[in-house]
Amino acid sequence: MKKLLVAGATMGVFSCPLSSFAQSSVTLYGVIDEGFNYTSNVGGHSNEQLQSGYAQGSRWGLKGSEDLGGGLKAIFQLENGFDVNSGSLNQGGRMFGRQAYVGLSSAKLGTVTLGRQYDSVVDYLAPLTANGNWAGYLMSHPLDNDNTDNSFRLNNTVKYASNNYGGFTFGGLYGFSNQAGGFANNRAYSLGAQYAAGPLTVAAAYMQINNPGGTTGGSLATNDTNFFASRERVWGGGVNYTIGSAATLGLVYSHTDLTNATGSTYVGNFANTASSLKFDNFEANFKYQFSKDLFAGAMYTYTMGHFNSSAGDSKPKWNQFGMMVDYNLSLRTDVYVQGMYQHVSAVSASAAPLNGAFIPGTDAPSSTQNQFVGRVGLRHVF
Repeated sequence: MKKLLVAGATMGVFSCPLSSFAQSSVTLYGVIDEGFNYTSNVGGHSNEQLQSGYAQGSRWGLKGSEDLGGGLKAIFQLENGFDVNSGSLNQGGRMFGRQAYVGLSSAKLGTVTLGRQYDSVVDYLAPLTANGNWAGYLMSHPLDNDNTDNSFRLNNTVKYASNNYGGFTFGGLYGFSNQAGGFANNRAYSLGAQYAAGPLTVAAAYMQINNPGGTTGGSLATNDTNFFASRERVWGGGVNYTIGSAATLGLVYSHTDLTNATGSTYVGNFANTASSLKFDNFEANFKYQFSKDLFAGAMYTYTMGHFNSSAGDSKPKWNQFGMMVDYNLSLRTDVYVQGMYQHVSAVSASAAPLNGAFIPGTDAPSSTQNQFVGRVGLRHVF
């Protein structure tokens, strides 16, 4: 990462004493993730393509701080997501779609930030999953239904993150609807906590969004949501345990509950509005660090769905197996190989869009109940 000293705003350069310059800094950073994907079945055909941002989203950003004295700092972060192959913006075409916030950080009281930010599920629970830690997009839970791969961010948010108290951290977020006469329409709130001590890490989180995607200017915009529903709730917990210095085992459970779901950004409109759409995700993951430059990881997820509509009930079930091997060519550049297989079963016509296997990151569902993706990637960080 390249650090640039910032003197302050242009008008203040000549009035600020030189001794104050070292108290403020800005860091420019980024990730470029590019690779070749082979997908076994996309609407009945295999697909070979270059794809960007799978092990880690391609991005560049600026973050900085200013020492205000007495243990208090002003902080900010602006983070842009982009597609390497086309040069286009991700996250609905936003300039800083990944993160955009400003706030205050206290050495005694914690940190408060305002802007476009991650929810507590992403902050506290996701790092215990494979996809939210070392594996990335392909190994998300079906449709990334619990947002552990941060498919969406929340707008108009006020967020608190505690300091570390003997390994215990916690925080919460509130996202405003920004709508006159509609205070609860497309608002969001979440809470989370994590405890890390020695080889053990434990975490839990909760999130609720009222009318996600229902308005453009609310906490979860129409072009940013995973699901369209009158209410979305996600909660879960997990544990990671490191064995020796090389092996890490993780177990995670999450539950997603959608009321009056009409569709999602992945599969479009459902054949029949789901008065209740639920997902229960059970994940086991394992990572082994062979050396400082080489690791291998594997994960298995079993997901139970429950789609209830006027046309009847459907209880689809997903089995997912994923593997990854990563080798560092240098401190900033690595190459990796990934494989992901999904099988979906016990589906019915009432949940037609959920019938085919659909691994997150593929262009469309499989025409069968099975789908496989293989990827070879190159990643560079700066």
